[in-house]
Amino acid sequence: MTSTYQKLWRNVSIRAGFGTLAVLVLLAIATPLLGTIDPVAMDATFISVAAGTKGMFTLPDGTQIAHTFWMGSDPIGRDVWSRVLYGTRISLIVGIATAMVAVCIGCVLGMLAGYFRALDAVLMRIMDGLMAIPSVLLAITLVATLGASLTTVILAIAVPEIPRVTRLVRALVLSLREEPFVEAARALGTRDASILWRDILPNSLAPLIVQSTFIAASAILTEAILSFLGLGLPADIPTWGNIMAEGRVQFTQSPGNVLFPALFLVPTVLAINMFGDGLRDVLDPKFAKRL
Repeated sequence: MTSTYQKLWRNVSIRAGFGTLAVLVLLAIATPLLGTIDPVAMDATFISVAAGTKGMFTLPDGTQIAHTFWMGSDPIGRDVWSRVLYGTRISLIVGIATAMVAVCIGCVLGMLAGYFRALDAVLMRIMDGLMAIPSVLLAITLVATLGASLTTVILAIAVPEIPRVTRLVRALVLSLREEPFVEAARALGTRDASILWRDILPNSLAPLIVQSTFIAASAILTEAILSFLGLGLPADIPTWGNIMAEGRVQFTQSPGNVLFPALFLVPTVLAINMFGDGLRDVLDPKFAKRL
């Protein structure tokens, strides 16, 4: 019988998505080694220069270094190549952290709602109320209330995702709690906390892993939207959304300031979604039967 690992590796979507993400992670790790400079350093000598321009860049401490602007520079003389690569780090951090926060909180709430009937009505009405608010609008409200920072942006994007995870886990728990192995554990006097941790949670991991990939992709895209609108991370933090927002002022003269970050944003979101689709095809029994 074909093992799960073999099925995962044979899936084209998983291989394509994983390969693209691996390249992006390597770029993020090796950013200081790829001809980059301080992403917030500016030199008025190189304002909106074309891609491939070479010159002596003056660092904030007055030191001059030979530098090539592989993607040109922005309207205030910052290197777009450096800002895009450092923005890769921020985007990956936002995606991974948001998925972890949403899945962890949603998993706990979903298990409580699905296993304890007394909590079900209360928790799910709260989740329904959160889901009634558009996710971007809720994120904007939270950022405006808590202040713009990496932590608050992650929390603001994670909160709208929590109800979706909660409803998913609740549905899984409602079906699992009636399974014979759970009823046997209750008959033996096993504590509810132990049943949830040792019996129900492991059987819910596959759908949660798949859901976390879609949350990560959505978080990266939402962060870019918020930053593009000036409602996300502060302008001094290099993110793809901030770079595109600053470049749109001179889009006709320097379209690369918008296009180059987009060329990183689109493959990243696409790769995560492909990876998640592949995981769903292999791990979800409904789709696995088709393989």
